Amino acid sequence: MCGIAGILLATGRDPKSLEAIGAMTRSLRHRGPDGEGLWTDRDAGIALGHRRLAIVDLSEAGRQPMRSASGRYVISFNGEIYNFRDLRRELEDAGHQFDSTGDTEVMLVAIEAWGLEAALKRFAGMFAFALWDLRTRALHLARDRMGKKPLYVVLAGHALAFASELKAIRRFPLFCPELDLDAAVSMLSKGWVPDHKCIWRGVFKLPPGSLLSVSSSDLADTGSAASLRQRVDHWWSLAEVATKGRERPFVEADDALTDKLDELLRLAVRERMVADVPLGGFLSGGIDSSTVMALMQAQSRSPVRTFTIAFKEGGFDEAPHAMEVARHLGTDHTELHLSPDAAREVIPELPRIWDEPFADESQIPTLLVARLARQHVTVALSGDGGDECFAGYGRHFMANRLKRQQGLPLMVRRTMASGLGLLARAAREDFLRCLPLTPNLRHMLRSDRIDRLAGLLTARHEDELYHRLVTSPTASLTRDGLSSSIDSVPKLDGLLSRLLYDDMAGYLPGDILVKLDRATMATGLEGRCPLLDHRVVEFAWRLPSEAKVRNGGGKWILRNLLRRYLPERLIDRPKQGFDVPVGAWLRGPLRPWANDLLADVRRDSENVLDGAKIDGCWLDHLQGKDRSRELWAAFMFQAWLNEASRENAPMDPSRELDMAGA
Repeated sequence: MCGIAGILLATGRDPKSLEAIGAMTRSLRHRGPDGEGLWTDRDAGIALGHRRLAIVDLSEAGRQPMRSASGRYVISFNGEIYNFRDLRRELEDAGHQFDSTGDTEVMLVAIEAWGLEAALKRFAGMFAFALWDLRTRALHLARDRMGKKPLYVVLAGHALAFASELKAIRRFPLFCPELDLDAAVSMLSKGWVPDHKCIWRGVFKLPPGSLLSVSSSDLADTGSAASLRQRVDHWWSLAEVATKGRERPFVEADDALTDKLDELLRLAVRERMVADVPLGGFLSGGIDSSTVMALMQAQSRSPVRTFTIAFKEGGFDEAPHAMEVARHLGTDHTELHLSPDAAREVIPELPRIWDEPFADESQIPTLLVARLARQHVTVALSGDGGDECFAGYGRHFMANRLKRQQGLPLMVRRTMASGLGLLARAAREDFLRCLPLTPNLRHMLRSDRIDRLAGLLTARHEDELYHRLVTSPTASLTRDGLSSSIDSVPKLDGLLSRLLYDDMAGYLPGDILVKLDRATMATGLEGRCPLLDHRVVEFAWRLPSEAKVRNGGGKWILRNLLRRYLPERLIDRPKQGFDVPVGAWLRGPLRPWANDLLADVRRDSENVLDGAKIDGCWLDHLQGKDRSRELWAAFMFQAWLNEASRENAPMDPSRELDMAGA
């Protein structure tokens, strides 16, 4: 896992701009604390940078940018190719030789032997890389299937610049940052910037499963990022996988399907256990992380290191359950008891770490558990992806119930919605406080959740129900006249399939994977996701819906698999989340921070946020109505704007070096 950056100049441009590669690469030091590499060809107008986090082959033979044995290719690569050992054996059988023991050289040899696109289809892993072909003078940028590794691209001053994070793009002197209003509105609605958008106008993220090939002469004829995006080709398509999977569903019995999943996940976990540095895993005690840790421990000769954050404020502490799972599996478990003050202390760091405005409050525990793990290991396996592959969110198993209820007359459903409205009012006015409710049930009876269910009941048909399920219910705090473009999705069979695709194509790369990548990379930790192995994803799309949602709950097949490793009492429990109580914090210890940001909103918010609307929302929240979701998004957006303004200020070289080393 590393950080990469690069510059390609249009034909005839002054090569002096290539000198920015040093500053761009240094800004990514946190992603690769083990070394830096630069490669420049001034005559060709190309520069590549690399920050190294050494995972496999710690020797100098694994340094990048790396040149192929023939001298034709130079690569700067971020990520891991998990099946590189199998590919290496195949290439050695064909007569190829290797000087290193890592995956980067295997990639170069595979590309020379099979061609770039054929090699990409053979790679099982997470990656974003730049490949320079000295023979054709073409730059190839590629990204993995699910979008686990980021790659930002911009066309500025007839030069193409790219990097793992926007920090590096900001160091390119020809780039002039300008806010993209459509992306900003999307962030304030969703809490995150969708993967097909970017907060800076003219910058785009290379789409998952895609390849961009461009030469210096192409840049001379390319006038905008939009025209550059038209050159992007997909070597793997989630839409195609989903469509074909639904057309050819499995027909095997439950046990046979569980056997197949067991075999696939064992392989995915085993391949991700290859490392020349200490490794462990995140264990929350939920179905996904417990499955990954169970398969990891089953294939390990010694106790696996597992890590959990214990955070009791808010009533959703899963640490005791994680401890029980760890004890049963026999892992070497570390639990950090986190005070609310310690959690709140990281909030000022979030805009700098995430680079784009980001308002998923679970970024706080994710960052903190990554910091905990990095004290002991350099690689950590994660359970991310289980909800998107196997239907783990409430909207997934709610979909079938709501669809059945659509058979009731609309008037009946409106009456039911009115009753829920009364319950939501009781929740807002705290009439439920005196009832002996469990923390999980109290969480479910939050007024915003009840209001949302009431709105879903009155949908007139399946298309409207789908739209309401995937649309944020929060009120707009943006200035009048601003709206976000609608994401397009393929037409799939059934409401559940459409919801899963929306999550896998949108929420997963836009929120979940961004959260994991930035949190782990901020600490120099590599996060790996076995549940998002492309073979597992393709398998999941062929599963019948009842293998995912059954008996009113989701992830049925994962639960069935986990029963082979854990007793039922550690599996059959309500889904919980890491509920960071930002609503209570905003009324209490974070109130001064919020007031400062409110003052900034009123003064200047780039014509995006509406100060009057936010004042009204803030007053509602202080009076007891939970408006934390809208407010958190608005405050994190304003905090990001403040950080971006500081970045726009002139920077002396010493401050640049300090930030690069942070």
